[in-house]
Amino acid sequence: MALQDIIRTLIVETPSKPGNFAKVATAIGAAGGGIGDITTIKNGTLSTIRDISVNCESFEQLEQVIENVRALENVKIHAITDDVLKAHEGGKIQMKSRIDVRSLGDLQRIYTPGVASVCLDIQANPQKARYFTSIGNTVAIVTDGTAILGLGNIGPVAGMPVMEGKSVLFDQFAGISGIPILLDTSDPDAVVETVKHIHQGFGGILLEDIGSPHCFEIEERLKKELNIPVMHDDQHGTAVVTLASVLSACRSTGVDPKKAVIGQIGLGAAGLAICRMLMAYGVEEVYGIDRQVEALERLKGYGGQTLESLEKLMATCDIVVATTGVAGLIKPEMVRPGQIILALSNPNPEITPEDALAAGAAFAADGRSVNNALGFPGIFRGTLNAGVSDISYPMLVAAARAIANHTKPGDLIPNPLDPTVHQVVARAVEQAAQE
Repeated sequence: MALQDIIRTLIVETPSKPGNFAKVATAIGAAGGGIGDITTIKNGTLSTIRDISVNCESFEQLEQVIENVRALENVKIHAITDDVLKAHEGGKIQMKSRIDVRSLGDLQRIYTPGVASVCLDIQANPQKARYFTSIGNTVAIVTDGTAILGLGNIGPVAGMPVMEGKSVLFDQFAGISGIPILLDTSDPDAVVETVKHIHQGFGGILLEDIGSPHCFEIEERLKKELNIPVMHDDQHGTAVVTLASVLSACRSTGVDPKKAVIGQIGLGAAGLAICRMLMAYGVEEVYGIDRQVEALERLKGYGGQTLESLEKLMATCDIVVATTGVAGLIKPEMVRPGQIILALSNPNPEITPEDALAAGAAFAADGRSVNNALGFPGIFRGTLNAGVSDISYPMLVAAARAIANHTKPGDLIPNPLDPTVHQVVARAVEQAAQE
């Protein structure tokens, strides 16, 4: 998951004459700001008032946007609001009952004495808990706070807004209850033991924003030791959406991804998982580079290959994926004509799509459109529907194919707000699990 821009809403009044909003948009763009949602609050005879959502990379850039707009003749900024903070007031999730209790009969059915028979039924057949409790439709979202967005190790409590966001997406797109679990330890032994002791209350475990390299050990051990599905989203959720992006890019350029030579720049949690996903899909030549020897050895252990330098990778590979967080790492002169380049670091990519295309790339994109919200809701929905205890690579590849096949011509991946894509992913994962 990538660090997001600073978002503010400007309430702006302009004269009700053609061209005045265009001046506002130009002023925002001149400072490097981006425009998101635009809502017309009042459309009067003399003036128009709009809510304009503005994205900036820094507070300095935001101040320049405001200064530019205020400098326009007959244009007034009435207020600047932080709708992001407002949306988080009181938290974004809550535990709610699915059943109304309005009579003694209701109470007796859902609590004592009626509930005792359900408890005894589950005691005799523990598998029935999947149907007669919320366990089968609940996923624990577990973090130690060591790799929150692009902010790094800011702690689990500061990461809670991210976990709540995951819960909202689980609920809205997959009908799953996501429960944040904040751990005050990063020790792999302690994390594994804690999750093992609480796992019986959940149908699955989503590991989130846990740093490298301890994320690898934690996931591998939990997958071996638990009888419910476990997935580290920063690894496999990102890798699923990246594979879908590669498939869409190859479709646009007429390239066979299995025959292409693909290079991965950066072998952290996401980068290594992307390599493994590409190999699971059937790509024959996958190369990776990283400054850490341990990361290179880890890739070799999974069957990947390494190269000695960025320059060698750029000269060798037909498709290049970068997840380093280093803006401008790929220089235009390194781009080989006809390459596909996905520079996925946010907010500043390793090379901008415009620079890559100008240097001869056949296709280029950055991380703004690669959102792993497209993956994890449907992946877990399909897994829980299938009733399996593991999320396998065939299931993840099926999810990536489903996303790519649902992508409209000209797009890299679908809109994550499209509910249909999550249903498509869930069906594909469930079918792959059953096969």
